[in-house]
Amino acid sequence: MAKITAVIDIGSNSARMVVYEKTSRFAFRMLNETKSKVRISENAYKNGGNLQEEPMQRAYEALCNFLSIASSYKARKILCVATSALRDAPNKALFLKRVREGLGLNIKVISGEKEAFYGGIAAANLLPIQQNAITVDIGGGSTEFALIHGKKVENPISLDLGAVRIKELFFDKGDIEGAKLYIDQELQKLENIDSVDTVIGIGGSFRALSSALMAMENYPFEKLHAYEPNFKNFKKLLSSILEAKSPKDLKKLSIKDERLDVIGPGALILSRIIKKLSIKRLVTSGVGVREGVYLSDILRNSNLRFPDNFNPSVRYLLDAYIKETKHANLLGKLAKEIFDLVHEDLNIPSKYRYHTGLAAKLFPVGSAIHYYSKNKHSYYIIQATLEYGFTHFDTMLIATLTRYAKRKLPSKEHYEKYKQLLPKKETLDKLSFIVSVAIALLTHRPCKLDFSMRFQDGVLYIIKEKGECMRVSQEAVEKLKFIEGFDVVFL
Repeated sequence: MAKITAVIDIGSNSARMVVYEKTSRFAFRMLNETKSKVRISENAYKNGGNLQEEPMQRAYEALCNFLSIASSYKARKILCVATSALRDAPNKALFLKRVREGLGLNIKVISGEKEAFYGGIAAANLLPIQQNAITVDIGGGSTEFALIHGKKVENPISLDLGAVRIKELFFDKGDIEGAKLYIDQELQKLENIDSVDTVIGIGGSFRALSSALMAMENYPFEKLHAYEPNFKNFKKLLSSILEAKSPKDLKKLSIKDERLDVIGPGALILSRIIKKLSIKRLVTSGVGVREGVYLSDILRNSNLRFPDNFNPSVRYLLDAYIKETKHANLLGKLAKEIFDLVHEDLNIPSKYRYHTGLAAKLFPVGSAIHYYSKNKHSYYIIQATLEYGFTHFDTMLIATLTRYAKRKLPSKEHYEKYKQLLPKKETLDKLSFIVSVAIALLTHRPCKLDFSMRFQDGVLYIIKEKGECMRVSQEAVEKLKFIEGFDVVFL
């Protein structure tokens, strides 16, 4: 596959492009993301689905700019898909020909089921593993669904429900009851969907709602991907949006200007879906069709899933920021070994073993920015970058452990700010100390273990190999802030 790939998604409301660069076989990073609110479907649903001249011109100009951006990054491959608006348009051939002849770009108009499948592939690979979940992608012209069981994507479905479609057919005429009847009639096609308790929200409408709720609740972590809204508060927000009388009312609910005219239809569609499926849990996806298209390309020979125990965010961090991977791997290995020795005596839940090992492994990433402030940089890099396959709790815990590694224990101020995304303070301190000890023990010899360990009566004994000297590591351990019931003794 080409090292740099651009993926363009022409939706009913917006056209978007992302440019990805592979950093190793399955790892990648985003180089650019560009969005244009072309609303190619504007006034189409009032005119038999036919694309109108002005929206087509807006889309053409946006695509021209997209290609220029892709060229500047020397993209070797461009994947372009179009969804509901073009799929439904009787005159789509006119637009496709214009783009092909004028820009040399071939647009692939995908079916609703394919669109649903792409969204499912993105969610299954780039969100924490979900069981009994359904993706819901509310677009401008259609809404797509796919069942997610672990990493399996099943039963992709597309319905003629979209925020722009419902706006033009019903909201612009003040016919809210007609909109409800139409939506409910379409949702009858989901009769075979059962045993799901979680909605994975994809698309602009769901992200706009999640973003609004985060702002209203002063949520401490500024990341939409994998955000789990409070279900009760989310339903209240939907009701408030549907009761809003003016754009001013919507702005008070933290709805951004670009969504003011379509958030009502989007909220109505989502509220009817939640009622129909008896959903109890919500997860926000920052990925969708574009990521699904890209993953379907790079994973085409891997059954459309990453290998077991592989995480693209972790791999990217190692590729981009860590030169001495042997040291990083050894840090992670040692932290887990210490965890295994002490966690039962210290009453630390075993589920935190993974977080502890990964925090130690990724601790060196900040050194690539500045050695003497590596803790700070590791913390911010991990906060921002460690997202695919991780919950917000996972990310914040791992980032926090790197921030305070080889230093004092996590501060009360930090803990209070992120309390909802961290374990109990007592547990956090123990995990922090384990990571710090692992890092300190490798100070004298970063790429080799020349000692063994045992834990007895609250003491971690470090047993040096014959003839080896660990003075530097011993001094590093002595500088640590110790916790009650956990001492370190060198033999």
